[in-house]
Amino acid sequence: MTEFITEVSALEELYGRASPRSLEKVVTQITPLYAKWIESSRFCVLTTVGPEGTDGSPRGDDGPVVRIADPSTLMLPDWMGNNRMDSLRNIVRDGRVSLMFMVPGSENVVRVNGTAKISADPDLTATFDQRGKHPRSVIVISVGEVYFQCAKALMRSRLWSGEDETAGLPTAGDLVKEVDPEFDATVYDREYAEYAQGKMW
Repeated sequence: MTEFITEVSALEELYGRASPRSLEKVVTQITPLYAKWIESSRFCVLTTVGPEGTDGSPRGDDGPVVRIADPSTLMLPDWMGNNRMDSLRNIVRDGRVSLMFMVPGSENVVRVNGTAKISADPDLTATFDQRGKHPRSVIVISVGEVYFQCAKALMRSRLWSGEDETAGLPTAGDLVKEVDPEFDATVYDREYAEYAQGKMW
């Protein structure tokens, strides 16, 4: 029978002390070098928490995925999606958020922890104009801490190796068809890229 660790003290005994540098590297605002890194990131994962549990949501753009309003504030436009609003619902009820920023080719990940609020102010959403379209809302993040994650996870996974490892993977259409046998997965997969082009922003 598998035994589980249920006490923090047992974890600390198992792992030992944290590397001092892993604690000392944490900053409480966006420094100039972190700003340069974050502004180079077109992709991040937004993590939120709410009464039903946690949510991790991929966010991407064709330029910087967030705007740095000032050293303590990030702005993340909420572009068109599927209207599930899992992250947004969580933020309204519990503002705690985390973001992981990635840049293709870099084996480091920059992490930001903080709190967030949602604004649908048209004067703000209009500043994120993309091809005449505006996000319906903007997630405004108050930065609590910023630090880079060591590169080992991306090194182990060879995430940026350039290898195409998609052979044999189920498609999005396959995944829908698994729960809805009447669904036409072939048509969905064939037409999705064209369909999505009109709904990027």
